[in-house]
Amino acid sequence: MISPAWVWAISGSLFILGAAFLVLRRQLIAMVIGLELMINAANLNIVYYAARRGDAAGLAVAFLVIAAAAAEAVVGLSLILALLRSDEAAETDRLQELAD
Repeated sequence: MISPAWVWAISGSLFILGAAFLVLRRQLIAMVIGLELMINAANLNIVYYAARRGDAAGLAVAFLVIAAAAAEAVVGLSLILALLRSDEAAETDRLQELAD
């Protein structure tokens, strides 16, 4: 079985990479990708510890997290697509100008 240190290292690096995408990038699609990486990092820990304990409820929670992340991605990407179709820039700096 894989050691917990490897799982923590992989999920931590995924979470940090997702946070970097979310903070450093200005494109909305890159920000959605960063958010998805962060959710998947947390889900990796849920699946690992649920499988280690043999807990079916933990695996069900992981499945619900995957479903919620997919719904969030669909809504976020459809909003970005609608913004792109309206000939507006899909960057956060431009959206801030539109809000003012």
